[in-house]
Amino acid sequence: MLVDSGVFQIPFLSRENGVDRFESAIWWVIFTMFLFVGVNSLCAAPLTVDTAENGTKIKDLTSIVGVRDNQLMGYGIVVGLNGTGDGTTGAMTTQTIANLLSSVNIKVSQADINSKNVAAVMVTARLAPFARQGDKTSVELGSIGDAKSLRGGTLLMTALKGADGNIYAVAQGAVSTVGGGAAANSGIIENGAIVEQEARFNLADRDSAILSLKEENLDHAVLIQNAINARFAEVFLQEAQQKARQNNMGAIQKRQQIEPDRAAFAQDSRSINLKRPKSMSMVEFLSIVNNIEIATTQPSRITIDEKSGTIVAGMNIRVRPVVVTHNAMTLNIDQSLAPEGSPLTVSSVAGALQQIGATASDLIAIMRALKRSGAIEAELVIN
Repeated sequence: MLVDSGVFQIPFLSRENGVDRFESAIWWVIFTMFLFVGVNSLCAAPLTVDTAENGTKIKDLTSIVGVRDNQLMGYGIVVGLNGTGDGTTGAMTTQTIANLLSSVNIKVSQADINSKNVAAVMVTARLAPFARQGDKTSVELGSIGDAKSLRGGTLLMTALKGADGNIYAVAQGAVSTVGGGAAANSGIIENGAIVEQEARFNLADRDSAILSLKEENLDHAVLIQNAINARFAEVFLQEAQQKARQNNMGAIQKRQQIEPDRAAFAQDSRSINLKRPKSMSMVEFLSIVNNIEIATTQPSRITIDEKSGTIVAGMNIRVRPVVVTHNAMTLNIDQSLAPEGSPLTVSSVAGALQQIGATASDLIAIMRALKRSGAIEAELVIN
């Protein structure tokens, strides 16, 4: 019986007479089925996104090969300018006007065209991944003649072609310009182009994909590989066990006898090959992959912009002790420049140089010299 003296008892431990044994067996079957359904419900629970504290999401470090923007370009004319268009000496613009009028059954000689209200422009746009017919995208345009300004003009219908020569969008609309002077010779049209043809890329039917790191990095490639494999290890193990059952393999319950597939494999310092589980779509799989977080490492890099005199460096890039002489300055770079208990870094060296009156150009020259002498092991990027 289930209740005895107010204490719950497990059925198969109840009294051993014939009736109770039969009743106990029935309850034990129900109890076993409950456990089986519960465990399977847990196994079939939807996948959740793994995160790591202070980590970086994989989607911020990588892109999916094949899922990218496509550049579009076209030639058009802007009309309605207040005398700020191309001059009458430009054969390109007058020929375009003549061809345009001819398309609407108006015959006019190119020599008879005398208008400064029209400007020839090149139009560019970006076709986003998976853009569909009827979607809109913004366009940018710039004068290729001697127009003074495109302010107040309207772009007439312009076909935008891809690198393959096919038309993918058509642009038209009022031009917006920002500022005056040279800036007025270019403009934008927000949502001014309508997609007419799609750049097909079927992601849903794929069993595999490739992640491409935005910056090549062996450490990040391995970290991403291991994080994805850890996330989907149980899913692939269950699929391998199911396949083994279908093939009538014995003793499939033992984990060591199952060799499940891996979700990710780092091919090189930039590429990670992915294989989706059979139990989910590629879109669902990539959504989970993109939101997995890894603990990234900051590259040791010093970036110098010579035009602006800007230097950007990591706080922990170390410098070996050296003596620097530049123009009338001499600096003994040693541990005394660093705060007590801290290593000698680029940051402390830059601070010491500024204290003795070093300019931005002086800092750039000294950083170059430190790199050449081997005092700095970080990568030096000069723009």
